[in-house]
Amino acid sequence: MNLLDRIGRLIRANLNDLLRRAEDPEKIIEQALLDMKEALKEAREQVAAAMAEQKRLEREVESHLKEAELWEEKAKEALKAGREDLAKEALRRKKRALDLAEGFKGQAEEQKALLDRLMTQLKALEAKIDEAEARKKLLLARKKGVEAAEAVRRMESRLDQHPALEAFEEMEARILAMEDRHEALKALDGQDLDKELAALSGEKELEEELARLKRELGQS
Repeated sequence: MNLLDRIGRLIRANLNDLLRRAEDPEKIIEQALLDMKEALKEAREQVAAAMAEQKRLEREVESHLKEAELWEEKAKEALKAGREDLAKEALRRKKRALDLAEGFKGQAEEQKALLDRLMTQLKALEAKIDEAEARKKLLLARKKGVEAAEAVRRMESRLDQHPALEAFEEMEARILAMEDRHEALKALDGQDLDKELAALSGEKELEEELARLKRELGQS
């Protein structure tokens, strides 16, 4: 199992526990980020350990190569001294040093491949944390927006059902009814005045007509 898989299992286990306990979404997001940052710390420690092991293996290769060179020189010196038996022994030890160097070289190459994979996973985890931090701000802003909308909805619901609002609406209806009655009375008063004026006007016309007839008949 690679580093990211193991870390992912750990984070999911922690978050599932929070979800089962119906924790607040903000708390779950914070816990997820905390877990990821702890995982990042662990990943960096593993990468550092892998790098140290890589250096150690490279030093082993270099050390055994130098040892092989020394045995090569000793073999030459033994031949110069006429000691072929010592020269052969020096060459056997040279071969053993070269074999060890080759073995450590193979391990170093495997360690390098492992280190490259760890570095790739480390960078991926760092990118995921950066993305999570950015998404956290957006998610929390959306959460606050929903909470604000819910608060307004609850307030509107309470206001719609509040006794004071009912009383206010009743008073408004009464005042409107009073205004309508007042306007109706004004209209009726206006009609009565119009009738009186019309009656006066008709009476005046009759008086004028009567005066005309008297003049025609020579009556004063």
